[in-house]
Amino acid sequence: MRDGVDHDIGEGLLQIEDCLDADGGIALPPDVTLISLIQRNIANVADAVAYRFLDYAGGAGPVVDEITWRALGVRMRAVGHHVQCVAARGERVAVMAPQGLDYIAGFFAALNAGTIAVPLFAPELPGHAERLDTALRDARPTAVLTTSRAREAIESFLDSTVLPERPAVIAIDEVPDAAADDFRPTLIGVDDVSHLQYTGGATRAPVGVEITHRAVGTNLLQMILSIDLLDRNTHGVSWLPLYHDMGLSMIGFPAVYGGHSTLMAPTAFIRRPLRWIEALSAGSRIGRVVTAAPNFAYEWTAQRGVPGDAGDVDLSNVVMIIGSEPVSISAIDTFRRAFTPFGLSPSAFKPSYGLAEATLFVSTIDPGTEVNVVHLDRGCLSEGRAVPVAAGDPAALPVVSCGHIARSLSCVIVDPPSRSEQPDGFVGEIWLQGDNVGRGYWGRAEESAHTFGGRLAATNEAGGHASGATLDRAWLRSGDLGFYLEGELYVVGRLADLVVVSGRSHYPHDIEATAASASPLVRRGYIAAFTVPGEPLERLVIVAERATGTARADPAAAVAEIRTAVEDRHGLPVADVRVVPAGSIPRTTSGKLARLACRDAYVAGAFG
Repeated sequence: MRDGVDHDIGEGLLQIEDCLDADGGIALPPDVTLISLIQRNIANVADAVAYRFLDYAGGAGPVVDEITWRALGVRMRAVGHHVQCVAARGERVAVMAPQGLDYIAGFFAALNAGTIAVPLFAPELPGHAERLDTALRDARPTAVLTTSRAREAIESFLDSTVLPERPAVIAIDEVPDAAADDFRPTLIGVDDVSHLQYTGGATRAPVGVEITHRAVGTNLLQMILSIDLLDRNTHGVSWLPLYHDMGLSMIGFPAVYGGHSTLMAPTAFIRRPLRWIEALSAGSRIGRVVTAAPNFAYEWTAQRGVPGDAGDVDLSNVVMIIGSEPVSISAIDTFRRAFTPFGLSPSAFKPSYGLAEATLFVSTIDPGTEVNVVHLDRGCLSEGRAVPVAAGDPAALPVVSCGHIARSLSCVIVDPPSRSEQPDGFVGEIWLQGDNVGRGYWGRAEESAHTFGGRLAATNEAGGHASGATLDRAWLRSGDLGFYLEGELYVVGRLADLVVVSGRSHYPHDIEATAASASPLVRRGYIAAFTVPGEPLERLVIVAERATGTARADPAAAVAEIRTAVEDRHGLPVADVRVVPAGSIPRTTSGKLARLACRDAYVAGAFG
């Protein structure tokens, strides 16, 4: 070892073909982990920038903070030494730092020390203290990595959290580089747990998915191959939180091919979405740039982030992953209209599907192709059949294709009661099998056995999608609903979110879109539809946030318009409509609607 680099890991930067078998399937070599990939980068491109952080905390212009692969290696060993002083191999180390380079160094240092990283967030994130408390009590970390700025808040939060033992608190930015000399190299196995990825809490309390190093490496390769990110001049731009699975993937990409990612805080984006566009434009001028965001971010940027001067922005080299479930064609079209004048390619958008239990990525549309939308009969879809109709049909519901399944991953659509594969064109639960699937939920054997232990009772011999799968191997039950049409995967919602009235299933996002279009007083994307118990049937409730500038407007007309629109389009009587102030509806840590939490709040009387 010299300069802290183990030169037994292989010569040169990783070559994707070295990770493929004779049939082109992904076969991760036993020495490939995020840590070994970073060591390759240190050995080959040590002085190249690995990560760049745009810090807008001071006001208008960003302070640019950069770290090279060599410097990252030093920080990983220095912080890793301090971790080794308080945590043994396999123990959990929570990362609770503000977004920035210290967070990245802390996450990789925890892996480097042979511990299990738990990417979380600092208590300063508003509205999510309960989720943070749940994750800490579940993971029981031996140590917490933070920064000197956040330490006081961390200490105070830990004082209020009931843990068997108080974790040691390490301020990453206070660890001197000289501590790297005392780091003890640790052998990391590809099937060791890399980190616990806590779910966002959209349909239940957050749980920690055990993600192995094999799953991380496999999933990053699946994304690179599916989105065609093989050019080493491709780099990332992201404001997504680093405790989120997609945010972590944006720091994983550079580790694979020695590139770099430019990051900013989520709050910097929310306050001024033009910052995201400007960072994408700067990247687009020097090479291909990839980014990712959910529906609301593209709509928000189209509303508040359009530049005044088209000559200053170039989006011609940008790939935009949109990974909400389900993907909104309205969000895509709104963004396209706003940014096509800035060079945005017709094939820039990549509607994709993924989930934390599969590390992240499952499917996307092919490189160079444009977004594909089918219009389905709403009534047939409520009965579980995908029947295309004309776009102008009054019963038409637009559904966006999430493309083809990632390499070396099997995906079948299953009827949950019979555990039988559904034919194409029929809705069922999405089941997955592959090396990118997590090992289970941390400390939850029974729940893990159910979610990660699905057993197919029957497959379709003709036209089925289980080809290449190991049929006697367990499947991941995603909890998401979808169907295949002409070989492409379409995602239509979550089992737990279904609105079921009189035995018929309705998709909440469809009802919410109807409510949004019924009145300008409510915010599109900030409406939750759900049912509550009633006699003799479940009662449909809609909670909608006010649009900007409507705080003093009487909501009576909007309530009546929403009731009429939902009944006319969906045949559903609305028992109650509540128009609430902006920010009232609970959301997950990744910004998705938390409909079940909203229902609980409604039942508890939170909305008056």
